[in-house]
Amino acid sequence: MASLVFDAPKLELWQTSSSDEVEGVIKAVYKQVLGNAHVMESERLTTAESQLCDRSITVRDFVRIVAKSQMYRARFFETSAPYRFVELNFKHLLGRAPQDQTEISEHIRRCNDEGYDAEIDSYLDSPEYMSAFGDNVVPYYQGASSQVGQKQVAYNRMFDLFRGNAETSKAAKDSKLVYSVATNSTSKIKPPVAIATTEKRFKITVKGAKFDSPRRRSTTEYIVSATKMTPTIQRINRTSGKIVSITEVA
Repeated sequence: MASLVFDAPKLELWQTSSSDEVEGVIKAVYKQVLGNAHVMESERLTTAESQLCDRSITVRDFVRIVAKSQMYRARFFETSAPYRFVELNFKHLLGRAPQDQTEISEHIRRCNDEGYDAEIDSYLDSPEYMSAFGDNVVPYYQGASSQVGQKQVAYNRMFDLFRGNAETSKAAKDSKLVYSVATNSTSKIKPPVAIATTEKRFKITVKGAKFDSPRRRSTTEYIVSATKMTPTIQRINRTSGKIVSITEVA
């Protein structure tokens, strides 16, 4: 199943690449970085495309320009929850799912403290990116095989982030991995399905220290809709609560 979902031709730009091959690379970068979004002619980054055509910039440079463009900001930063934005950066720029809460928290902190550009640069300047793609390979989904130094859960979680070639990243604004990451659990591998039209509700059970008696623990339950899941879990994490379980409410 993995090969059917994730496999895609590996595209690399060479000095000898033809104009048609360069155009193929450009389209592949737009498709990968923008999460399969349709790019109108008026949105295309023509100056950067020309620079790539004459090899004055690399594919990695072009990926960076697209990821820092207003197209990307408007689609994924300005309209998405912070968890979702970071998930998509991992998916679009490193071709994998985040491994744990530490990775997500690190990137949220960087974006808040150092700014949007620093967050994008942190993926493209990482040793992981250079090892996987280098300067002239178009990023692609790496979920079809285990990766050296990566946890197995990232393989399962990639199926939650990538639901098939017809899917667009813009279709969902909320985190796909907030449950599995918050509870440090893996998710079941399931084939791509249609996006549900009825919003689900979930019960979050939390243990937290009582202010009036540090030795005792209190248990609190929250009933939230799917769209409220991310901000609720973020608030719980900020108050040092421990999530015991998250279950769907019928």
